[in-house]
Amino acid sequence: MTTVRAGVVPGRRAAWYGAAGFLVAALICLAIVGVFGLNRLFTGLLLGIAAGVALLLLLFGRDGVVLTDRSIIRRTPWHADTIAWNRVVAGRFALDDKARWSLALDLNGGDELHGELVLLSIPPVVRPIANAYDHRKREQVNEIRAMLRQKRIPVTVLPEIAEALQQHWRLAPPAR
Repeated sequence: MTTVRAGVVPGRRAAWYGAAGFLVAALICLAIVGVFGLNRLFTGLLLGIAAGVALLLLLFGRDGVVLTDRSIIRRTPWHADTIAWNRVVAGRFALDDKARWSLALDLNGGDELHGELVLLSIPPVVRPIANAYDHRKREQVNEIRAMLRQKRIPVTVLPEIAEALQQHWRLAPPAR
């Protein structure tokens, strides 16, 4: 079974995750300093930061969208929704309201905001792959395009996005 991990964590939810990570770090640090005294401040900071980072990794790792052969699973740390592939009308790679490139699926029915499910949001590609982030995003675009091609879902790509992807990331446009 093929699975592709995608998804964009909304800013408000990411802020809550960050606040929870900071709160856990502060509480553990205060607890260690309270129990063992001020001489254990560094130990408290170290353990608190480790626990806060672990919580952030857990929350962000659980949040996202997973495309499988059978369905699309939209997950948060507390809940998971399943979306059937037959609800997907089309895909589009276009500019979003923050001037980023957004790969989204248009859905019929359901309660999704604007009837869409955003799979990927990346800054505009203006140069060849320069770091691990660019490489991972290129892999994600390839994996998502392959899954949508396998499911025979049409994808509309703005010409300037298609040109930049082909020129800088060497992603050929899909065969028609």
